[in-house]
Amino acid sequence: MNETDQWALLFQVDSYDGVLWGDVGALHWLARASHPTPPRPRLNPMPSPPTTPERPPRKALRTRLVDSSLIAIAVALALTALQIQSNEPDQLPTWLLTADRLTGLLGCVALWWRRTFPVQIAIALAAASSYSETVGGAAIIALFTVAIHRSTRATIGVCAISLAALSTYQLLWPDQVAPPVTIFTIIALGHAATVAWGLSVRNRRALVTSLRERAAAAEVEAQLRAEHSEREARQSLAREMHDVLGHRLSLLSVHAGALAYARTAPPDDVAQAAEVVRANAHRALQDLREVIGVLRAPVGELPLPDVEDVLGLIDEAREAGTPVELRDDAGVTSGGQALPDVQGRTLYRMVQESLTNARKYAPGAPVVVRITGRPGDHVVVEVVNRPPATGAPAPPTSSGTGLRGLQERARLVSGRLDHGPTDSGGWQVRLRLPWPT
Repeated sequence: MNETDQWALLFQVDSYDGVLWGDVGALHWLARASHPTPPRPRLNPMPSPPTTPERPPRKALRTRLVDSSLIAIAVALALTALQIQSNEPDQLPTWLLTADRLTGLLGCVALWWRRTFPVQIAIALAAASSYSETVGGAAIIALFTVAIHRSTRATIGVCAISLAALSTYQLLWPDQVAPPVTIFTIIALGHAATVAWGLSVRNRRALVTSLRERAAAAEVEAQLRAEHSEREARQSLAREMHDVLGHRLSLLSVHAGALAYARTAPPDDVAQAAEVVRANAHRALQDLREVIGVLRAPVGELPLPDVEDVLGLIDEAREAGTPVELRDDAGVTSGGQALPDVQGRTLYRMVQESLTNARKYAPGAPVVVRITGRPGDHVVVEVVNRPPATGAPAPPTSSGTGLRGLQERARLVSGRLDHGPTDSGGWQVRLRLPWPT
């Protein structure tokens, strides 16, 4: 068997190791990237790699089977070389034949560690090719391994050593059948084909690795998007519950405090205050059911407050004992001008939060709600309350959650929220929103 037959046989076997499994892995990871599994909640997006990575059992078994097959092929090529040597008329010296056979045997055994020490084994087998013909098959396999697992520079170096060694062998013991030019041409083309095929397998494996990394990155990105969406949904629900329940509970707090303070009040006043407490508790439960319903009902099914519902807020505040004056110069609460739903809902939440804060931090102080603007420009709503009455109980400590929620709402509709104390010691909240035509 000549060098050409050896290279052709080796390509067919080792390509099964490098190309076929690379294609299967690429298709597997492309399928995972195209159809990612649903993200699991609270999953750590960047798991730490294990300290001692182990190969999967199936991959380790496949690796051992491929190595055993290549060693068997190298042994078969060595036996073929021995058969050719025995049929040649000019026999080589006995010591050289013994060294040749011993080197071929050691070369076939050394292939078991071709993945661990590819360059060292390839250099040793290439150098041994200068005097051993039976080690030629093992040297070809070692060169192919270097082309797959090591850099191009190392591959070129090993290929040059192998070319020099085989050329030396042909110069010392030339072939008796084919002319020298043909032999050297076969050697050069065989080495070029071996290196090219090994580099092709290496590039294919690099592509598979890249696909795996991209699939893993896409899975992590999907998990991060899911966690981000979940966090935004929780924040939105928290803002909604704060706006709705905070308003109702502030009314309950005012009337319950009045009941506890005015114990000697006439029975009719006590009954009226208790009825207000009962009515607002019932409304708070209804509002809570509506907010929780957001988690169950499809989008757009639940009724949402609009700018015209500001009148109901003001009536409730007046019933709770807070004098509120409405100055709607824009005519949005009376239906004279149409305000978009998003802007109207934001304006409603701003008035609701401002009236709630006025009852909590300035009980009994008059409040003025002023709405101005025109379509095509902006709509501006201002809620101003005077300082709390003398002798009023100390207001509770503010966390600022409501104002931060209003600022977030204003930012989402390209608006602006300003708030701060007035010159007279009161408090002012001003919201400016775009009013498209």
